[in-house]
Amino acid sequence: MAAAFDYIPYVAAGAGLCGLALAAYFYRLVTAESPGNERMVELMTAIQAGARAFLRREYRWVAGFVVAVAALMFALLDYGRPWGAITYVCGAVFSATAGFVGMDIATKANARTTHAAIDGAHRALPLAFRGGAVMGFTVAGLALFGISTCYLVFAVWMDVKDAFEIITAFALGGSSIALFSRVGGGIYTK
Repeated sequence: MAAAFDYIPYVAAGAGLCGLALAAYFYRLVTAESPGNERMVELMTAIQAGARAFLRREYRWVAGFVVAVAALMFALLDYGRPWGAITYVCGAVFSATAGFVGMDIATKANARTTHAAIDGAHRALPLAFRGGAVMGFTVAGLALFGISTCYLVFAVWMDVKDAFEIITAFALGGSSIALFSRVGGGIYTK
């Protein structure tokens, strides 16, 4: 019976790539719209600069945390094998990438949605939805692709129990960044 399900990780990885392709498609749709008049572009640019400065500073601090946790995982949990620490860092990188894409599209979609709202909700709402879809598909796509790839790589090399421990480290890396982004972003926006 297990052989009948051998294809599932490949399907999940493919679904993750499809999600990333959809995110790229929606990103292009959003950025193809006009950002509005000169004042809207000026405000959008200022918001983007502030958001990028915040992410650079936050990710510098978080990178130190990720390196420290990865070192502790390697020293205390992996017993000389680097796989859990490596997948933890990969999960953190995927999550940080999703956070950066989300911040980028949010700042770009804001001005464009505001400009589209001049013509009414029938133009603004789909644009706002597409902007949010970029973030949603990026998060889901990277998570599916990352976890599936971890499974495909490590389930072949080692016992399934060990592989699942390594996959859990990937998820922990993603969750670590999400926690810092939620708390740090909430403080920053206040």
